Amino acid sequence: MENKYNTWFHPYKPVTKYKKKVAYFSMEFGIDQSFNIYSGGLGFLAGSHMRSGFELKQNMIGIGMLWKYGYYDQARNDDQTLRTEFNEKHFDFLEDTGIEVEVKLHDNPHVKVRAYVLKPEVFGTVPMYFLSTDVEGNDHLSRTITNHLYDNNPVTRISQSIILGIGGAKVVEALGGADTYHLNEGHALPAFYYLRDKGVKKDQMVFTTHTPEKAGNEEREARHLNRCGFFGRTLSEEELQQETVNGGMINYTIAALRMAKKANGVSKLHAKVANDMWKNYDGVSDIIPITNAQNQKFWQDTSIKKAWTNKKAKAYKTRKTILKKELFDEVYKQTGKIFDPKVLTFVWARRFAGYKRADLLLHDIERFKRLISNEKYPVQIIWVGKPYPFDYQAIDVFNYLVNQSKGEHNLAVLIGYEIDLSKKLKCGSDVWLNTPRITREASGTSGMTAAMNGSVNVSTNDGWIPEFEKDGENCFVLPELDYRLPVWDQDKIDADNLYDILENKVIPTYYDEPKKWQDIVFSAMDGVIPEFTSRRMADDYYKKLF
Repeated sequence: MENKYNTWFHPYKPVTKYKKKVAYFSMEFGIDQSFNIYSGGLGFLAGSHMRSGFELKQNMIGIGMLWKYGYYDQARNDDQTLRTEFNEKHFDFLEDTGIEVEVKLHDNPHVKVRAYVLKPEVFGTVPMYFLSTDVEGNDHLSRTITNHLYDNNPVTRISQSIILGIGGAKVVEALGGADTYHLNEGHALPAFYYLRDKGVKKDQMVFTTHTPEKAGNEEREARHLNRCGFFGRTLSEEELQQETVNGGMINYTIAALRMAKKANGVSKLHAKVANDMWKNYDGVSDIIPITNAQNQKFWQDTSIKKAWTNKKAKAYKTRKTILKKELFDEVYKQTGKIFDPKVLTFVWARRFAGYKRADLLLHDIERFKRLISNEKYPVQIIWVGKPYPFDYQAIDVFNYLVNQSKGEHNLAVLIGYEIDLSKKLKCGSDVWLNTPRITREASGTSGMTAAMNGSVNVSTNDGWIPEFEKDGENCFVLPELDYRLPVWDQDKIDADNLYDILENKVIPTYYDEPKKWQDIVFSAMDGVIPEFTSRRMADDYYKKLF
């Protein structure tokens, strides 16, 4: 293959206002079902950004990792509970660029990193480069670094950050360099250290923080990172001292905030929460809000879009019925249960993280049983999501829902929560349940694509929702509570409010006031497009961050 060093493989001349060369680093990208190297929202968001960058003709490239086993494949044990499988992936649509760089890792000065390109014509994204250490000449341990997204071994995780950060920065150099280096979350932090040493200025580095959750703001022992090669060279004790916080630790988020000229949170509320979280550390950059969004062209069903544009309720209902049937085929295939397209259908679908509360509906089991057995107002409920494969508490919640739904004809728990199923769920549901504890969900983009397809959000007032919600007009919102209350109390209050809203507002509106329901559906689409589409977001990043 002809080796195009110093080109970015763009099939277009970038639009003038987007001519600045931007390299966008992310640990995961969710671009297409066939390219399953992502775990959830962070990946979906990054994938939508890459698609919109292409549609707007931006001078951007993506830098990611080529995960040999992806994240994991969801399967079932013989009793239907969750089994995690790790299967090797093959992606014939990637091309070897011929670019190979070396990175020093631990005591090995020559770990080879190879870059594969995903060209724009494959999925309609900006050019993207995926890094692999599964390269001839690497020792066995080095070859396994790019095996698993979010590997459970802490040392491997550190190595992954070094490969993405330093390996990625070297690949960008081989391509002719960039004007702006953007870290989507702190995973690629070593890039900033490496680039700083190379004379890249602070005003060329920007950072997006994605979560107030501890797990998303990694913190590791500075001396250990130094031995691993995290900083691109061995720092002296004095240099190390300058980088540490909290008694000898490197906090990836704080370090990125100190090195970046500017940073952003992923909703207005999250920017407020994030500024508050990090305000006591000196030298951190400003965190502005750029609310997450999703790619309309990719996610919105074209017939639904047409019915909404022309405000044709009948066409909408006809299409929605077909989409419900498609989703219910999947329910039947996985569970043997026959769902009815005329029945109001709730979906709870996202990563199974504790704070997202997949089981909130079951907090008062008596009341829950009444809700699902009401013959006048029947409902169907589907839960879907991927727990982190080593988060045994989340897996336990998943399995609890599996066991609770076994004897019920109108409850289902599905596996295989990836892009294809996600699309089916958003198109085929009537209600999108979003139940995070307030301030913990930085953005939560799944509700945006659900709204694009006529699924009405029933949500706590967190993440992007405060910017969108007109309660009772385009969604239904739980009354806000004091997020400083003990978790137990928050869950009790939120569960009670959720039952109240479903029993007294959502379900009766759907069955007794179909015209009002239709108005809510269309007004949600009005509210979500174009404000929460990634065209707006990709433009904002150039205007406000780059």
